[in-house]
Amino acid sequence: MEHALYQPMGGNVMPRFGGIATMMRLPYIENPAGLDVGFVGVPLDIGTSNRSGTRFGPRQIRTESVLLRPYNMATRAAPFDSLKVADIGDVALNPYSLLDSVRMIEEAYDRIYATGCKTISMGGDHTMTLPILRSIHKQYGKVGLIHVDAHADVNDTMNGEKIAHGTPFRRAFEEGLLDPQRVVQIGLRGTGYHADDFDWCRAQGFRVVQAEECWNKSLAPLMAEVRAQMGDGPVYLTFDIDGLDPAFAPGTGTPEIGGLTVQQGMEIIRGAKGLNIASADIVEVSPPYDQAGTTALVAANLAYEMLCVFPGVKYRA
Repeated sequence: MEHALYQPMGGNVMPRFGGIATMMRLPYIENPAGLDVGFVGVPLDIGTSNRSGTRFGPRQIRTESVLLRPYNMATRAAPFDSLKVADIGDVALNPYSLLDSVRMIEEAYDRIYATGCKTISMGGDHTMTLPILRSIHKQYGKVGLIHVDAHADVNDTMNGEKIAHGTPFRRAFEEGLLDPQRVVQIGLRGTGYHADDFDWCRAQGFRVVQAEECWNKSLAPLMAEVRAQMGDGPVYLTFDIDGLDPAFAPGTGTPEIGGLTVQQGMEIIRGAKGLNIASADIVEVSPPYDQAGTTALVAANLAYEMLCVFPGVKYRA
């Protein structure tokens, strides 16, 4: 017998400004056993290098998510008719130690993934993706990576530290967590310390698609190429909200002009349909710099779009 599925609470049951702001007003379930996908908050910002505040990201994304409804009117995806999905809360962290927080994140995801539940994580600075990838590796081995970001996040160190929000993908490569021939980074741009900052990525086999290559065009053709690159193997999708232009997503710690549009961000995620997505995240949402809540609103919608392309989601005819 099929397990009972959860639906987001409708606005006619409780007005959208009322009730407890779980992600999409789904049930809050502490134990992920039996779930197909869990929304997880990672309230981390002690890995940031400029403006902090992403510790408040998960809470604000949940608040803005109350506007979301179950069915995707563009793609006809019906994720809640297909998968058992709930909000499984936040990872408890040590606000006085980044390294201890990284340990705590990895251990928390070990427990989640041991149940068979996949995750869509909300953050939280990009340091969080490293311990998640470490945990994913225990289940899948090396994974492909679709990485949307203004920055490559492959610094060797930041102020002498090996672990920070600008180093996770250097560490992930060094630790053998990634299949470098199945890594694509989209939206990279801005100023750098060296003219060849992005060339390290290319030298490891990553595909780098700088933001300028994306200007004034649909990214659907690019995503057809990305799907071919990723093949049938497991893929992790990580989306730094600063991959979008700050005109659309100002509430982030290290904004860079000339970024992707919201529509292009949606094309990237929708273009991942059919891939073997292991899990995903949306990171670097900083509510103190998000005066109207638009960044968190965009992030909530992108997290929902991620859910819509997870394996097993049915599409209505």
